[in-house]
Amino acid sequence: MPPPEYGKQIIAFQRKWLSNRLPDIIEPHIPLKSQAGLNDDMTWLDSIVTVCNSFKGFSLTLTKPNSFGETVVVYIGVDSPEIYKLHSELVKAVSPDPEISNRYFELDRFTPHLTLGLTELGMSEIELKEMKYLAEQILPRMLTFKVEFVRVYKFKKSGYYKLEDFRLM
Repeated sequence: MPPPEYGKQIIAFQRKWLSNRLPDIIEPHIPLKSQAGLNDDMTWLDSIVTVCNSFKGFSLTLTKPNSFGETVVVYIGVDSPEIYKLHSELVKAVSPDPEISNRYFELDRFTPHLTLGLTELGMSEIELKEMKYLAEQILPRMLTFKVEFVRVYKFKKSGYYKLEDFRLM
């Protein structure tokens, strides 16, 4: 999670585009693990707790805006060697099928990021190009902060909600 003040700045930026439904669905965050292997029975939650209890907090830096595909997703990049290690440990702890993990861009295909907008949630490619350009002009770069917890979200009809935070060691 970015610091609260920066999170507010991100939401205000996202809301400049009325078509962007992302801020109505989930708060600004850096995904560490996709839904692959996260069943409704919640048995994987203990594995997440175990990883968090043995992983030290670390610093990360938000870098420059970028995109996946031409402009299917616009995001802010993340620089931190530790985030790759944490991601890998979380994926291994939940033990998803490697084929599914590959489909969800995990492990070797993982790119840490903070999503600003995407076509899947209402934005056009033209709007995303504009968003990327404006993000380069407006949003602060090289913001470094300490990662002290992992937040687990639960999907409900209208969006993702905080299920629980797990402190890092």
